[in-house]
Amino acid sequence: MADPHHPGVVPHRALITVCAMVATLMQALDGTIANVALPYMQGGLTATADQVTWVLTSYITAAAIMTAPVGFLAARFGRKAVFLASIGGFTLASLLCGAAQSLPQMVIFRLMQGAFGAALVPLSQATMLDIYPPEQRGQAMAIWGMGVMVGPILGPTLGGWLTESWNWRWVFYVNLPFGLLAFLGLLFFMQREQADRGRGFDWLGFGVLSLGIGALQILLDRGELLNWFGSTEIIVEAVLAGLGIYLFLVHMATAEHPFIPPRIFRDRNFVSGLGVMFAVGAILFSTAALLAPYLQTLGNYPVFTAGLIMAPRGLGTMAAMLIAGRLATRFDPRKVMLSGILLLAWTLYDMTGWTPDVSMRTLVTTTVLQGFALGFVFIPLNLVAFATLDPRLRTDGTGLISLLRNLGSAIGISAMAALLTRNTQVVHSELVQHVSPLNRLFEWPAIHRFWDPATQHGAALLNAEITRQASIIAYVDDFKLLMLLALAMLLMLPLMRRPPRLAAAGPAHQAMD
Repeated sequence: MADPHHPGVVPHRALITVCAMVATLMQALDGTIANVALPYMQGGLTATADQVTWVLTSYITAAAIMTAPVGFLAARFGRKAVFLASIGGFTLASLLCGAAQSLPQMVIFRLMQGAFGAALVPLSQATMLDIYPPEQRGQAMAIWGMGVMVGPILGPTLGGWLTESWNWRWVFYVNLPFGLLAFLGLLFFMQREQADRGRGFDWLGFGVLSLGIGALQILLDRGELLNWFGSTEIIVEAVLAGLGIYLFLVHMATAEHPFIPPRIFRDRNFVSGLGVMFAVGAILFSTAALLAPYLQTLGNYPVFTAGLIMAPRGLGTMAAMLIAGRLATRFDPRKVMLSGILLLAWTLYDMTGWTPDVSMRTLVTTTVLQGFALGFVFIPLNLVAFATLDPRLRTDGTGLISLLRNLGSAIGISAMAALLTRNTQVVHSELVQHVSPLNRLFEWPAIHRFWDPATQHGAALLNAEITRQASIIAYVDDFKLLMLLALAMLLMLPLMRRPPRLAAAGPAHQAMD
């Protein structure tokens, strides 16, 4: 591996880039590609609707827990060795998932897949940062970022197509040829680096962090099903999550050799980047999770059509990353990020005015611009966050920033789903108060042909329409909250310094600070 401070021409850099990109895309896709196949898995694995969600939960939980120690593993055994083990294990676990014959088997194999896949994104990012010089890192991050950002967006569309064309098992089998090619490419072309064999592992720190993250992930995934804190299970998981995270923070501050070095949090750019990345993860995944049911249940779009409408958002992200990668190395990347945040907030504001009869042109235009905005935030964010970080902490940093993105997505999806359900109920109860003989609208003769509260059929139709209107308002409330979250990212920008290396690489422009 070239010197990370001043990387020269790395042999076979293009092939290493392709392999890292494939590894990133596989891991990012598998977070969402199985979603649309769940109903088919439910029958094939003889599971209930509640039980089959563990196919998703097990993967997310294992990936979240195993993201944190990536930096230690890479330092202890060497990045190449960990990279190869992760790709090989992920590919083998994908094969086992496709061949699973029961739900327990599927959950175990998905745990394996998540555990091995956790290192793919941070190791890919650290590798790309090391093999490219500072003036080319914008384009390198654009290539790498396509997998991270576009994968979750295209996952449901690709999963639906594979499931309809063949069967749900191909959602996992599709990883085999790509995993094998990435493994062989890195095996032959990636240089081996020096490993720190004497470095010990902080088992206590890892244990309490795993407890905190694992309990939090399960709480977020099962909270809506179990009525949140009305359930004893959720209360226990909340206590364990809080206790685990608290003990980890105390341990990290007091231990002699914690597995996440505390000095990493002294870098102002990196810490600010963690906050922005948390918000990016929440918005990226929450909007996707909200749009799919919005289009299907309220817009009455077929499943495949809804997937096609959402797919162009990924094209917007890809285009933005190619442009942002160049701009962020030539201009102040914080200004590029600012334009992306403002555009992102505007698209979410536009969505607060949507109704189910919104035109397809508006749907596509807004989602494409939203994807474009996310790309304009993501690329300069990664450049700013790592520009001033000690290269020896780079792998730890990529693991942490991936962990914050995953936590943001998990918390964002759960929070938006819970608020959607609650606000629908609240608005429904408010609208029902207007269904009264005193309401002069019910004196209109034509209304009784559709919604006659005096008959059982008419009352059911009226209740369905009230629920629909309440859902529309609840979606608007969610979009408003996400818009505020996007604007909150602006608070992080003044805390960031312009990267000095990028300032030297491009034309001179006045910095913000």
